[in-house]
Amino acid sequence: MSDAALPTVAEVRAAAEAVKAALDRHLAAVERRIGDEDPDVYAAFNELAAAAEEYDELLYDRYDEVTPFEIPTPEDGVPYTGPAEPAAFSVLIRRDYAVVEPARLIAQAERVAAHDRDAEFVHDGGTADALGVLFGEYEPDEIASRFKDFGLEEGDSTLWIAASEEMAEPGEWLGSPFGHIDPQDVLHRFDVSSVFDEEADDFDEADGDGDRDGESESEDGESEGRAAEQGLTPA
Repeated sequence: MSDAALPTVAEVRAAAEAVKAALDRHLAAVERRIGDEDPDVYAAFNELAAAAEEYDELLYDRYDEVTPFEIPTPEDGVPYTGPAEPAAFSVLIRRDYAVVEPARLIAQAERVAAHDRDAEFVHDGGTADALGVLFGEYEPDEIASRFKDFGLEEGDSTLWIAASEEMAEPGEWLGSPFGHIDPQDVLHRFDVSSVFDEEADDFDEADGDGDRDGESESEDGESEGRAAEQGLTPA
């Protein structure tokens, strides 16, 4: 980086003062907090994290030095800043599937269409049509429980419970069903991924290497493996 692009000394000092002020606001919010999920505390936490990150970047750019602060990243989870007593909530679900047997998928859709006049193939009768027919006939949870019957393979999935102050008006979000959700309004999040199985296997292998006979497994290791398989990840 050229000297012209370096932050000025004044900018670094201003960033340091912003951290000090954010620390004071965070402490004040903690001292007067109401309950474990006080939104003022979460807001002050986010301000402090942003100020610390800005200072850390400017300090490094100007002086090639770092701070001891650990700045939260999206992978660490987003702090909840929604209402303490939500009057309504939204459930958002994403489930990924691979179509591994297209012929089976299409055959299942053809069976449905043969017994239901409303279940039509409106395009070319391929997998795109088949998906429309099957999801029009079966609940998503049934397809999730019988995915192999439909020639599918499970991928990652997630479920979010997002809080809100009031119920949305009819038709309010239909134009963009998922665009209105702020991650900081997510009360609870449940993830399922094969990566959790891999992490559990790595943990078991490392734990086994530390055992004298390489065969025993701690009860703590077993419970962590089960939690990973269930994919329970609080927001």
